[in-house]
Amino acid sequence: MAVNLPYPRGIKPVAGVAIGVASSGVKGDAADVALFSFAPEVHIAGVYTQSAFKAAPVILAKEKQRQSNTWVINSGNANAATGEPGLADAEAICASAALALNAIGQTASLATVQPFSTGVIGQRLNVPAYQAAVEQAASGLAADNWLAAAEAIMTTDTQPKAVTENVTVNGHTFTITGIAKGAGMIKPNMATMLAFMACDAGIAPALLEATLSEISETSFNRISIDGDTSTNDCFMLAATAQVGSMQFETASQEGFAELKYCLQTVAERLAQAIVRDGEGATKFVTVRVTGGLSSAECLRVAYTVAESPLVKTALFASDANWGRFCMAIGRAGVEDLDPSTVSLRLNEVVVAESGLVSDTYTEAAGSAALAGDEVVVEIGLGRGAITEIVWTTDLSYDYIKINAEYRT
Repeated sequence: MAVNLPYPRGIKPVAGVAIGVASSGVKGDAADVALFSFAPEVHIAGVYTQSAFKAAPVILAKEKQRQSNTWVINSGNANAATGEPGLADAEAICASAALALNAIGQTASLATVQPFSTGVIGQRLNVPAYQAAVEQAASGLAADNWLAAAEAIMTTDTQPKAVTENVTVNGHTFTITGIAKGAGMIKPNMATMLAFMACDAGIAPALLEATLSEISETSFNRISIDGDTSTNDCFMLAATAQVGSMQFETASQEGFAELKYCLQTVAERLAQAIVRDGEGATKFVTVRVTGGLSSAECLRVAYTVAESPLVKTALFASDANWGRFCMAIGRAGVEDLDPSTVSLRLNEVVVAESGLVSDTYTEAAGSAALAGDEVVVEIGLGRGAITEIVWTTDLSYDYIKINAEYRT
């Protein structure tokens, strides 16, 4: 079960976005294909996995981003580690999407369809099945299919992830809606997680790309479930320019800060939803590192703690073992770190001060702090003014079971 993750409700359509879903049969009768068609005025930006083993759809999506007006997404098969045949398979599905959209009066071509995939790595796509599903999805395009799309892109997720926010800027109310999938193989390095957001504002391509890069850095690039970066990670943002008569050209333009904040909020909520639905997770863990000299060193400590199997299993057991945290902090690679300045809090319980277990600390208090399903691990480095946050989970028996049985 997801950790305090409400089922999405009140998800609003975005002007200029039509979505269709269908089943190829990979997940039985459940939908496993989502098709997004955008208004002609759309601009699209993306950030993509830094894995050297980039999946075929990632390679193609990156190439087609500038002219894109269509997304086609399949779940159940990642089309990764499939070489040239995988690229051909993805292009065949893109071609089918373009044909199906043109048949209903939309404008699309092979060059404007971006493919995305998630699921099992190393297997070829069943192209005819996906082509048939894409055609069916095109026939059912509708503005209010965001939640259906969130369900269609799920793999080991226990529930769909979708978020909507509105913001009023310069007299216009803009809608921002996004969906995401991911529950394991999660440590986005944007550079198996997918996220798709759209807003109905007009945003110039260069500004859209810069904005997406910034908001991804403090949302999807701040989560880790198991420290494994997928071959298929992508985070996409579409601006459809359907509300308001102006286009935002620069970050300093009046009202853009408010719009950007709303975009950031949606991205953070989606990123946290992925963590809350982490495979086998029983706790949602915030690792906050304060007092660093730089963001880089704070993040080194935060990720080392968040991804340590010994720390994560201690969190699962509600075992406030200071030694495990001490170990992780020490091996994080922070140059010239003075242990005598380090402190640790678990929720409101002071565990360590000045590099030593606090005189006021008790095992009972530590266990009580970790007994709930929301845990804040706060580490003070005591050497600067920088703070960074990473969101993660504990490591339970179920994580092993889910991944041991993933293909069976």
